[in-house]
Amino acid sequence: MNTSSCSFAEARWPPPVTYLCYAYLGVLLALGLPLNGLALWVLCRRLQRWTETRIYMANLAAADLCLLCALPFMLRSLAGSSGDTLFCQLSQGIYLANRYMSISLVAAIAVDRYVAVRHPLRARGLRSPRQAAAVCVALWVLVVSSLLVRWLLRKQDGGFCFSNCSRQNPKTIVFSLVGFYLPLAVLVFCSLQVLTALGRRPAADPGQAEATQKAARMIWANMAVFVFCFLPLHVVLTLSTVTGLHTRAVQIALIITGKVSDANCCLDAICYYYMAKDFQEASALPRLPGAMAHKSLDSLCVTLS
Repeated sequence: MNTSSCSFAEARWPPPVTYLCYAYLGVLLALGLPLNGLALWVLCRRLQRWTETRIYMANLAAADLCLLCALPFMLRSLAGSSGDTLFCQLSQGIYLANRYMSISLVAAIAVDRYVAVRHPLRARGLRSPRQAAAVCVALWVLVVSSLLVRWLLRKQDGGFCFSNCSRQNPKTIVFSLVGFYLPLAVLVFCSLQVLTALGRRPAADPGQAEATQKAARMIWANMAVFVFCFLPLHVVLTLSTVTGLHTRAVQIALIITGKVSDANCCLDAICYYYMAKDFQEASALPRLPGAMAHKSLDSLCVTLS
């Protein structure tokens, strides 16, 4: 996979803009690290029963946390020389792997929710914690394997790191585009199907109707966050690949849209606390019984896309 971020030095930012970028990074780390760390701790330690949603969410929190941990080192490698050092390869490799793992998990959660809502009778055979764990393992293997293929292709072109915009190879960018547009199509299809099912569901009482409307609003909000964070970067990558342009304007657009995509780590974590009441209760109570934990995580399935 390849996201063609260019180095700060190569883009020649004015000092105020550089300071603003580092301040933005500081905000992401200050919010994302504790929120995702606490989310992972609650999912792994405070809830007793492993469910499908809990497995997906734990992997999503871990991917977001790893991306945030790798982000300062990745930016440090970009701010330095454009040499293809081991430090550069490791930091940017971890960064890319966890970005596209997060995107893939979003699609997996959407599929799981689609099966549960649109095919409730078949869901018992299609959904289980064991199958969810197998899906997560398969996604990790797929993402890491794609990254290894990209590494081999880029080594043939003179280097793995993407700090030098003049070395972009369309063959490696394809991994990024497929790794985003395919999950995007899955997310949109599954979410719209779930929204249609929720809209047709008869409300037995006002409370149920309100809960259905709330779930629909959350699904729309989560789709909007996903599109806002990831679509601009991949649109710029698409245009750059199709047109073959690697101008300074394209470099700046890649850097800005890349920074926007990093905000998804914090927005995912905020969903844990401000869009999921049950998760807030789980983080405050000593322990959740098994049945309540299952209910809590099932309700979270409609809050994360």
